[in-house]
Amino acid sequence: MKDRYTPALVVLTSLFFMWGLITSLNDILIPYLKDLFELSYFEAMLIQFCFFGAYFVMSFPSGYLVKKAGYRRGIIIGLLVAGIGCLGFYPAAALHAYPLFLLALFVLASGITLLQVSANPYISLLGNPRGAPSPCLTTSVKVPSASSSPSSTGGRARCGWR
Repeated sequence: MKDRYTPALVVLTSLFFMWGLITSLNDILIPYLKDLFELSYFEAMLIQFCFFGAYFVMSFPSGYLVKKAGYRRGIIIGLLVAGIGCLGFYPAAALHAYPLFLLALFVLASGITLLQVSANPYISLLGNPRGAPSPCLTTSVKVPSASSSPSSTGGRARCGWR
């Protein structure tokens, strides 16, 4: 791996860590939205359905976009789409509308899907052609972030910390 690729790998590694955190925060979000909107178990599970359904629905369109725009532009567009999804939580909270929360989750997950479709092959291009330690290391940070986020963020949410 050349030194000029190190900043890109650091940024991509932090993005993979962020995706793991966001994905595992859904489990923490479910009981709060269930209580807030007085949802049945089926309605509450629509949170997971909308989030992971975006991976299913948006993976092929994301691949097409990456093929046309390239890896770096795909990452930038994915960050913008995920940001728009995050911003969608504000009107959903202000209007107290559960369908808007689901839409915001779908848009957020669509951005993450595009990010993953863009970043996974991009990391392979940046890594050492003789081996794959940097791509493996970079993508492996999703696991610790996903396993640590319920304990760190869930504890704060249950204790009322913001």
